[in-house]
Amino acid sequence: MAKKKRNDDLDTTTSFADMNVDGFRWYDPHMKRNGGRKREKNKVTRKEYWAMVKGAFLAVGPYILGAIAIFGLMILLAYLWLS
Repeated sequence: MAKKKRNDDLDTTTSFADMNVDGFRWYDPHMKRNGGRKREKNKVTRKEYWAMVKGAFLAVGPYILGAIAIFGLMILLAYLWLS
């Protein structure tokens, strides 16, 4: 008895990673991920740019302040221990 071929609608066209990698022979730095269309320049206004900068500082700020506080605490402990 011959095996029947299954048609389970296997998707072989969807890619989960960008295959446009530097070093491959098909590498094109101007290609966009979706559909191989040319990359469009995103125009960012001055207001949007400064909003992004402010958001970056607000996201990283607590970590930087925490590192400075820990560094200051270590210096204080070293001063008290060595005096």
